[in-house]
Amino acid sequence: MYPENTEAAFRYAAELGYDGIELMVWAEPASQSIATVQGYVHRYGVPVLAIHAPCLLISQRVWGADPVAKLERSVHTAEALGAATVVVHPPFRWQRRYADGFADQVAELEENGPVAVAVENMFPMRADSLFGRGGGAARRLERRGGPGLSVTAFSPSYDPTDTGFRHYTLDLSHTATAGTDPLALAARMGSGLTHLHLADGRGAAHDEHLVPGEGTQPCAQVCAALLDNGFRGQAVVEVNTQNARTTLDRAAMLHRALTFARTHLDNLRPAPAPTGAHHRA
Repeated sequence: MYPENTEAAFRYAAELGYDGIELMVWAEPASQSIATVQGYVHRYGVPVLAIHAPCLLISQRVWGADPVAKLERSVHTAEALGAATVVVHPPFRWQRRYADGFADQVAELEENGPVAVAVENMFPMRADSLFGRGGGAARRLERRGGPGLSVTAFSPSYDPTDTGFRHYTLDLSHTATAGTDPLALAARMGSGLTHLHLADGRGAAHDEHLVPGEGTQPCAQVCAALLDNGFRGQAVVEVNTQNARTTLDRAAMLHRALTFARTHLDNLRPAPAPTGAHHRA
């Protein structure tokens, strides 16, 4: 709902008929508070089905600076809210200690609790998006590698299947930006693909998160492939509504996305809360 707040996500979800929400933990205090979010769940009758760990560049200082502790806290938050999944990005290259132990930490967290930690596919950064088109650093990179040079900010790569995890999140806006075939990536993820960020893109240098069906990604085909493979995970609409002029425009975008999901996922119902989940007051 950015730039709107966490409560707005619950309100739109309730009004439009979504099954639940994925809670992005970021700088807004409400998103970080279990008690506040539990209040929204009760007020709007909308459960939290997944937690997105605060692992974005803009949330590097949310819940402290230690990414190991933040991932652990994200899992504990999911348990407290009855969410089945934590979504996390691969570590940044400069987070060396975190990167070295990331796969082991993910495996340990899943071994010791009921929450799935689904590692998300990302995308390379292009020189012009990192430094601005025509900037000096961009020109130097282009002289070394040619126009359109891409670099990865993630360790060991932006594709989590290069490492191998038990659970994955497939993001269809990220595949557009990366120029990755989403059907091939879904096949590599196999039965570990338990979480879908349903969005779209046209292959821009930046992450677009368009309404599914309004870009170039084979969103319908991906949904069909998931159903054919017995997918029983979660499909989360993750679209950019920042350019909506009014609340009605934003609601219309979210309604189109929900209609697409209902149509192409055959009214798939949400995954149940993890066994043993507890709710803290």
